Amino acid sequence: MKTVGIIGGMSWESTSTYYRRLNQLINERLGGLHSAELLLASVDFAPIEKMQSQGDWDAAAQALIGKARQLESAGAECIVIATNTMHKVAPQVEAAVTIPLLHIVDAVASHLKQNNVHNVGLLGTRFTMQQAFYKERLEENSVQVLVPEEEDSITVDSIIFKELCHGQFTEEAREHYLRIIDSLAERGAQGVILGCTEIGLLVQQEHSALPLFDTTELHCRAIADWMLK
Repeated sequence: MKTVGIIGGMSWESTSTYYRRLNQLINERLGGLHSAELLLASVDFAPIEKMQSQGDWDAAAQALIGKARQLESAGAECIVIATNTMHKVAPQVEAAVTIPLLHIVDAVASHLKQNNVHNVGLLGTRFTMQQAFYKERLEENSVQVLVPEEEDSITVDSIIFKELCHGQFTEEAREHYLRIIDSLAERGAQGVILGCTEIGLLVQQEHSALPLFDTTELHCRAIADWMLK
């Protein structure tokens, strides 16, 4: 089994899901008392979120580069960024270490290809929905991306930072998300990417008739595959 280095804390709510799911997946495949070989470097999210809001992505990249180098020095054989938004700086992080970075969008794109999905809605932070780094990587894999209308995008982003990152999962928030998912379906989405690692803690497939693609789950499956191949 290979050792994975996780950069987490953005937020810690979803990082705990990464830890749990990776251990579950490794145990399902190996049985017995097997669990995942993991190293975790968890950041303080407050300064990272401030860098995001101020558009200081160079500083954000440097913060994650420091963690990636710590993980490599500690023996990690690859790097995982346990959040969607901070994949904006994934190229800088990957370039700063000698080990590979397992990109969350690649895991999602691979799953969409396998299921013949070419037109998807995307929910996430405003950075993920509005900026090019995420959508372009999907489009390079022949996946067309729809994002919510402006007012709905504000709602999605606000719930992430004001509720989900604080471990608050309300029925009202779920209803907002399901309404927005329905609107994306009406515009032609074959399914919706839950493109923030906290959204899957609020909305699951059982809540929607439209296929939902939980990036945390898909990323964890791809990581487990890499660990054992």
